[in-house]
Amino acid sequence: MKETRSYQIRDARIVNEGEIFEGGLLIRNGIIERVYRDEDEYENEALPDDLVVIHARGKHLLPGVIDDQVHFREPGLTHKADIFTESRAAIAGGVTSFMDMPNTQPETLTQELLEKKYALAADHSLANYSFYMGASNHNLEEILKTDPSSVCGVKVFMGASTGDMLVDDPRALSGIFERSPLLVAVHCEDEQIVQRNLREYRNEYGDDIPVEFHPEIRSEEACYSSSSHAVQLANRFDTRLHILHLSTARELGLFDNQKPLAQKRITSEVCVHHLWFSNEDYDALGNRIKWNPAVKTGHDREALLEALKMDVLDVIATDHAPHTLEEKYREYLYAPSGGPLVQHSLTVMVEFYKQGKIPLWQVVEKMCHAPAVCFNIDKRGFIREGYWADLVLIDLNHPWIVDKSNILYKCQWSPFEGHAFTSEVTHTFVNGSLVYHEGEFDETVKGQRLLFNR
Repeated sequence: MKETRSYQIRDARIVNEGEIFEGGLLIRNGIIERVYRDEDEYENEALPDDLVVIHARGKHLLPGVIDDQVHFREPGLTHKADIFTESRAAIAGGVTSFMDMPNTQPETLTQELLEKKYALAADHSLANYSFYMGASNHNLEEILKTDPSSVCGVKVFMGASTGDMLVDDPRALSGIFERSPLLVAVHCEDEQIVQRNLREYRNEYGDDIPVEFHPEIRSEEACYSSSSHAVQLANRFDTRLHILHLSTARELGLFDNQKPLAQKRITSEVCVHHLWFSNEDYDALGNRIKWNPAVKTGHDREALLEALKMDVLDVIATDHAPHTLEEKYREYLYAPSGGPLVQHSLTVMVEFYKQGKIPLWQVVEKMCHAPAVCFNIDKRGFIREGYWADLVLIDLNHPWIVDKSNILYKCQWSPFEGHAFTSEVTHTFVNGSLVYHEGEFDETVKGQRLLFNR
């Protein structure tokens, strides 16, 4: 393991736990050793000889973003993405930890296959990592072997998406909700409703259905039917349930903000694409914004943002799911759903802040603090003394345009191409190591396996 240098960050605007204040940090042995709130404090202690001082005046210092839903495609789908390329893109965007989904090839349905993914990440990931154990109609005994202290959760597809992991046996579903030893994260779309809608549009259009009908096929009804079923099961069995990528206003009635996040048994997530895009964008972007669940109406988009601000929704993530452009340019039925997002998620949310749509402290709460609390992650997600130094410096006044020259995803495209953002990540620390600095990477440093206080 590479020796970690000591750093002192000075004169930053620190955004943490509902506050924004002028201050700095001392980082030693990968840990936040001191949080400074007064300039005089910089001089009043013995400092290590190898100290590197970073003057951060004019920049904001945030905890590293924790993305609880990504698809880095390894093993088996590495023509689209891999752990190295996507973790590299993630840290350039301020994402210091990720939780990766099991619909790879082979699907992650056994403990042996799960540990093989951890071994891949130990060798190749620049960010910290965890991997979901996958669920099927037949692998409950494998799920029960999962260690809650070292695995983020169990992923259940209650609607078919990319891959073949649909859990549609009621007995299997009940068994998972009743007996899972750790958090159950669900993709909620009612497959029978989706297939009924698909038959109707296929009868009218054949295979080449216009993509603007995607939210009619993977409809509000399909989402609500499945999400409400998941909530019913969780209430029945007292399951620790986390519903991924909410996309409709109607589903918001399933959740509340009556308890602090740490006390909730049922939590929810919204993804940046459901906050940014609407059905009006299909004409310009086509299959590039084809996701499951689908991007829906402007009304849904605004309702999701408002619910996020009111703490009805708990976490912001990406569902980063790359495909090649060749795959995305196929006819609707054969074009896979999903798109690359981890490099741009923080800048998207900062854009909402600069538009006056959400406070900056709440962006940090939903992207950094809340995932740590929701998943009980050990010593991450906050700027606190004694915590791992996963940190991001961002310049809120640095305009840039997304184009092929600065896209780091292996698939080499982004749904934000051509968009001018007004902020940019300049430094990213992972476990106290400066792994990204103004376009330069230290690829000798690898991330760590996330641990959970359960």
